[in-house]
Amino acid sequence: MPFRDKLLALAVVCVWALNMIVIKLGVQEIPPLLTTALRFVVVSALLVPFTRITRAQLPGILLVSFTFGTVHFGLLFAALEHAEAGTSAVIIQLGGPIATVLACLMLKEPLGRLRTAGLAISLAGILIIAAGPTWPSPLGLALLVASATGWAVTNLIVNHMSSVSPMTMMGWSSLFSVPQLFLASWLFEADRWGMVATAGIHGWMAVIYSAIASSIIGYGIWYWLLQRHSVNAVVPYSMLNPLLTVLFGIVLIGDAPSLVKLIGALVMVIGVALILRKPSAPTTLPDTA
Repeated sequence: MPFRDKLLALAVVCVWALNMIVIKLGVQEIPPLLTTALRFVVVSALLVPFTRITRAQLPGILLVSFTFGTVHFGLLFAALEHAEAGTSAVIIQLGGPIATVLACLMLKEPLGRLRTAGLAISLAGILIIAAGPTWPSPLGLALLVASATGWAVTNLIVNHMSSVSPMTMMGWSSLFSVPQLFLASWLFEADRWGMVATAGIHGWMAVIYSAIASSIIGYGIWYWLLQRHSVNAVVPYSMLNPLLTVLFGIVLIGDAPSLVKLIGALVMVIGVALILRKPSAPTTLPDTA
């Protein structure tokens, strides 16, 4: 890739890593499920008027609105109430190994030695982090694993859908996620609108930044790069996301500068990179917030 495009790829990954920090701060002021719903209100308002879907595409987009919008993002935002941003960014990378295992079980795709090694190394990274002081609570861990699973299932759905442009998928799946997330917020979150009324800069920054910077600009540039360069030239940059999130968390919000967490993040990234390296590996969405 030209140097300009390499800088763009790195900039997008930085935007996504910073997004985890912004969300971590934001969900302290606006409940996480409601924050996610408001994020998708903004995304759908900006994208849906300029895109169209067909009746044949509707079932798949509805499924994605649940697995990607409600399960992946909703539970990720909820997990950030109970876990460090950096640790969460590393654990959420389990979506790659989970997607690989599901593809092998459900689609009968061969695993192969390289992907098997990647799975083993990814799990080793998780075990290293578990030995450190930043391991999340049982609730936080369960939410993160469920979120990663939602992302993994989404990849299987997208791989079997008729062609839908990234912005169309993002806009309409966001629109259909909104009522699901408002309902979930109503069921599980107390004093929702009272917190919205008193929310400060962090709460509203989480909504606006995650919608415009992370979703629309970040994914827009990312898919623009994928249209012009090979997947192997672009996707490896996303492997920097958890490491950058760990560093941003330490520098910006005072996360514990644990050497164990940094080593575990690096090992996890190596494992996921091996899984994605295999040419026959399933096409995956970038695992970000």
